[in-house]
Amino acid sequence: MSERKVRVRFAPSPTGALHIGGVRTALYNYLFARQQGGDLIFRIEDTDSNRFVPGAEEYILESFAWLGIQFDEGVSFGGNHGPYRQSERRDIYKKYVQILLDNGKAYIAFDTPEELEAKRNEVSNFQYDASTRLSMTNSLTLSADRVQELISEGKQYVVRFKIEPNEDVCVHDLIRGDVVINSSILDDKVLYKSADELPTYHLANIVDDHLMEVSHVIRGEEWLPSAPLHVLLYRAFGWEDTMPEFAHLPLLLKPEGNGKLSKRDGDRLGFPVFPLEWKDPKTGDVSSGYREAGYLPEALINFLALLGWNPGNDQELMSMQELVELFDLNRCSKAGAKFDYKKGIWFNHQYIQKKSNEDVATLFLPVLKAHGVEAPFEKVATIVGMMKERVSFVSELWDVCDFFFVAPTEYDEKTVKKRWKEDSAKCMLELADVLEAIEDFSIEGQEKVVMDWIAAKGYHTGNIMNAFRLTLVGEGKGPHMFDISWVLGKEETLSRMKRAVEILK
Repeated sequence: MSERKVRVRFAPSPTGALHIGGVRTALYNYLFARQQGGDLIFRIEDTDSNRFVPGAEEYILESFAWLGIQFDEGVSFGGNHGPYRQSERRDIYKKYVQILLDNGKAYIAFDTPEELEAKRNEVSNFQYDASTRLSMTNSLTLSADRVQELISEGKQYVVRFKIEPNEDVCVHDLIRGDVVINSSILDDKVLYKSADELPTYHLANIVDDHLMEVSHVIRGEEWLPSAPLHVLLYRAFGWEDTMPEFAHLPLLLKPEGNGKLSKRDGDRLGFPVFPLEWKDPKTGDVSSGYREAGYLPEALINFLALLGWNPGNDQELMSMQELVELFDLNRCSKAGAKFDYKKGIWFNHQYIQKKSNEDVATLFLPVLKAHGVEAPFEKVATIVGMMKERVSFVSELWDVCDFFFVAPTEYDEKTVKKRWKEDSAKCMLELADVLEAIEDFSIEGQEKVVMDWIAAKGYHTGNIMNAFRLTLVGEGKGPHMFDISWVLGKEETLSRMKRAVEILK
């Protein structure tokens, strides 16, 4: 098995938005495939036609394109193992259903939903299995002729897997070790439904994984109970030699750590649980997405990678390439991972700092435009360089640096009360004269002249600089004062100072 090429798959159902837990599963598959020089397959599991939601498949593909998770083959990527949409593989599944029936590994059952419900009411904890199947309406209790008659009459049926009782089934899991389950606790699962001529998840998955030469199945912990059934199906087909290795990932837990993360947790605490904004076509409800909330894709990837896996060192910030190099399934945790959304915000802050001023400025331009501001790109990049360490999201830049682009028209009352002294107006007019006479209006050029003037006059530095800030900014925020006046330029600086004196004196 070790000589097989690594081939993994991510196989979502197009039933709505992609949950962030699904994104993490896809990411781990991607990291494993890239590290092992293998392939990542994108398969769509749409055998449950009742749950199909228009637009969901496109949404999932757009999410991965934004996140930078690239597939090697599959729906919309092509490849030699298609079709990759399960609804387009009906004839393939029918062939394998027939193989199981011919070999006595499965049987046809005609029990109606009403009959099954009646049985559940009659027998507590009823399970369709070796102990009950002979009291039901199926090809094990009917003659072959009668079975054919019913099928010819158009009677709906399902094909059930015939599980032999009291057999210990061992599933070797790369994260959890050996998991042993006795077959008697498994029911005779439905593998195929005549109503829509489609298989259930269990059969479709096994057949697809086998035919697509999948070497490893890396999926969420919630699928662990179905693993023994899948092992038995591989054996029933005689495919033991090509059985993939399993790895069941830990659950993503609520931020408080109790129970599985849900959309309600995001709504309650104000964080997204979907990669992109999702509009439900049935209800019209809009759910927030990480992209629209202002997260950088590389920050989200880094954050998700560390939910249930660690690199074995103290490193927290890792590019996709570093994650590929360090990823190891053996370092995945068995226990669920608390979804610490505040850590996600921290990662976004870190990645904004890592980006060049020009890159952040480019992201900031639409925010400026929304506020009716146009400014030279070099100026925007300079301002971003001064202010980006104060924000976790690009959208927050406006609140911390709007004064660079729009002169204050009013002045914060609290700041005025605290910082504008009796002699502030006189001092500011004097300072304006000093600044006007400066030829070198660079940060250093201004600072030396102004500080010398303050010293010569015997003024209190704090009082002068606080009043100066109020005239240019309108409140007590912003970076170093000479950084502000340098970016604004001499003309705008003097204009703001004189207007403030007029209004505040």
